[in-house]
Amino acid sequence: MDSMKLNHRKKNVTSAWRGTLRERLIVYSFILPNFLGFAVFTLIPMIFSLVLAFMNWDGANVVTWAGWDNFRQLFQDTTFRIALSNTFYYVIGTVPLTMVVSLGLALLLNQPLHGSKLFRTAFFFPYVASLVAVAVVWNMLFHPAMGPVNQLLVTLGVENPPRWSASVDWAMPTIIMASIWKGMGYYMVIYLAALQGIPSYLYEAAAIDGANAWQKFRYVTLPMLTPATFFVSMMLTIASFKVFDLIMVMTGGGPGRATNVLVIHAYNTAFKEFRFGYSSAIAMVLFVIVLIITIIQFRAERRWVSYL
Repeated sequence: MDSMKLNHRKKNVTSAWRGTLRERLIVYSFILPNFLGFAVFTLIPMIFSLVLAFMNWDGANVVTWAGWDNFRQLFQDTTFRIALSNTFYYVIGTVPLTMVVSLGLALLLNQPLHGSKLFRTAFFFPYVASLVAVAVVWNMLFHPAMGPVNQLLVTLGVENPPRWSASVDWAMPTIIMASIWKGMGYYMVIYLAALQGIPSYLYEAAAIDGANAWQKFRYVTLPMLTPATFFVSMMLTIASFKVFDLIMVMTGGGPGRATNVLVIHAYNTAFKEFRFGYSSAIAMVLFVIVLIITIIQFRAERRWVSYL
């Protein structure tokens, strides 16, 4: 009897293990296509770029070992320092303003206004529109001589309106405005979803306690929007650090080096100067910067939640 019970238990264990294995294989079969795409187009290039950062390669000759020379050159590269400064300028100008504008639009369009759905669609449309088309139209609108914006400013009495993307001083602010205009609709939708998920009884309880509109926003809306705000800030920060296409179409990194950010600098170094190892070193520095800022954001989000 004992041997029969033991054999029965073994059969149960074996059948359970086979069932679990079958379920895992089914799950992995769904994940496999996406994982293969990630491995081929993201993971392997990232590893290759990391290794290449310690090499010298022009794409034609034999790869040679460079060690830390590529990273030492960064501190002597004036263009790299300018690109790093421009990158932080763009991030600091884009991220908070986009968050404020997106939240403001979400608060406004969350009200029971006539035609609010039409306005939501209108504000979201720039995000799904072609970025190249947006950049070209934006350059036409802000053309120094023939653009309607400067013509309006001249009509209003401005004698010397800004040259916008053709000016060293105004090129980056112009790109920042274009970025905010294009991205605010997407983050507005995220904030709208978060606002509509806030229970109404929280506002009712705050009203009973005598809270005014600002106190409701400060003590009810903002704390409940913390997850959405964290997501928006993180995604915006990452997207801003790797901005490329908008700047490439609008200014190409110019005039001069006024809008030459790190990604533009890495692109020019790789595909114009054919210094792929040095370009990979620039990309690795950008990766480390984004990683550090992301870690800081995670810790700040925890402190913000505990503070609230």
